[in-house]
Amino acid sequence: MKLRLRQLREDRGLTQSAVADALNCDQSLYSKYERGGRSLPLDLAVKLAQVYGVSLDYLVGLTEDPAPKA
Repeated sequence: MKLRLRQLREDRGLTQSAVADALNCDQSLYSKYERGGRSLPLDLAVKLAQVYGVSLDYLVGLTEDPAPKA
């Protein structure tokens, strides 16, 4: 499963520190999520999908359609 964390962050012009702040975690921990060094907990994945306005399936690479389903 390929996470799109870096792509989404860079497309929005955000730093790792800014995203880490939004998740209430350390920048170094967020960096590990982005690089795949640590598994992203479901609650943080859901929060990131909401922050970026994409579906959870898109965030984790299961679909090419970024639109969240209603």
